[in-house]
Amino acid sequence: MTNIDSQPRDVGTHIRQWRQRRRMTQLDLALEAEISARHLSFVETGKAQPSRDMVLNLCDRLDVPLRERNAVLLAAGFAPVFPQRPLHDPAVKHARAAIDLILRGHEPYPALAIDRHWTMVSANRALAPLLEGVAPHLLESPVNVLRLSLHPEGLAPRIANLPEWRAHILERLRHQIGVTCDETLAALLEELKPYPAGISHTRPAADRYGGFVVPLQLRTPAGLLSFFSTTTVLGTPVDITLSELAIESFFPADDATAAAMRGAA
Repeated sequence: MTNIDSQPRDVGTHIRQWRQRRRMTQLDLALEAEISARHLSFVETGKAQPSRDMVLNLCDRLDVPLRERNAVLLAAGFAPVFPQRPLHDPAVKHARAAIDLILRGHEPYPALAIDRHWTMVSANRALAPLLEGVAPHLLESPVNVLRLSLHPEGLAPRIANLPEWRAHILERLRHQIGVTCDETLAALLEELKPYPAGISHTRPAADRYGGFVVPLQLRTPAGLLSFFSTTTVLGTPVDITLSELAIESFFPADDATAAAMRGAA
């Protein structure tokens, strides 16, 4: 099972753990942050108390997620600086409108917005027809799209290249856990790993798409539909909710899929 460190109480331990997760030496981080390695060592061991600006500087150099930056600030005795607003908050209405615009503009191809735990926040109209036959309990809110994809009662039985797609999903999740050290994601990985890998009914992606993408291939009444996806995130967010939001857009990987999706629309 993936081991995620429990939340440390002192700021020095926070900094040291994030530095180690990023595989940086004290000298590496000190050079990046433009401080002495000796001073950084004192911060990590608790011999020196960093200022608020230094905490933010170190977190920036370590690419610490905004949610965890607030935790580091609290450990250092400072108030959190990054707000976390719900998407219905008037303060983020323009960002939400932009997300909805992107989703609608991607039709007739499917697209959805997800949060940091792969919970579906919103989706366009092209997604629903592809979910026909999925067990109702997997579509009850909150919908986790990774569970929806790999669960035996979800899309998995209709994914023609399930072993390939499953390996791609699990590796992507492992990478996300390595970046964020999120316990909920670690628990999700442990849930997903025992799901059946299935049998591939198509040729490997390297033979079909030059190896540049791993497609999602769905068996549907309209035939075999093949998609590749892109991920879009908001630039320079300073709100935790917006920083953790991503848009998954699926594009047709062949002419037959493009024609089928246009016809369905």
